[in-house]
Amino acid sequence: QVQLVESGGGLVQAGGSLRLSCAASGRTFSTNAMGWFRQGPGKEREFVAVISWNGGSTRYADSVKGRFTISRDNAKKTLYLQMNSLKPEDTAVYFCAADRSPLRVTMNPREYDYWGQGTQVTVSS
Repeated sequence: QVQLVESGGGLVQAGGSLRLSCAASGRTFSTNAMGWFRQGPGKEREFVAVISWNGGSTRYADSVKGRFTISRDNAKKTLYLQMNSLKPEDTAVYFCAADRSPLRVTMNPREYDYWGQGTQVTVSS
């Protein structure tokens, strides 16, 4: 079992930056691939980024590539998402998720076993 708690969301102007954190507790973290997803108003949950257990592999949605960076600190059991050059269309609730597989870097939310409650990010124009 892995419990996940996101933080760091808030209101920011377009062009600004935020760093989201996802604190994990429970049996494992360092052996899980970890992902970030988001769900905007009236939209389905969509993939943002994923990182393998050791950070060796990452994958990003085209919409955030070059602006967002996913990273992790296994010693602190924390996942991060650095978001730069934010746009109003980035407004969403952001969720972190844990995959039982350590190496799979999948965009499919159905492959993830554990989810946090989400943190709201609002980007004003």
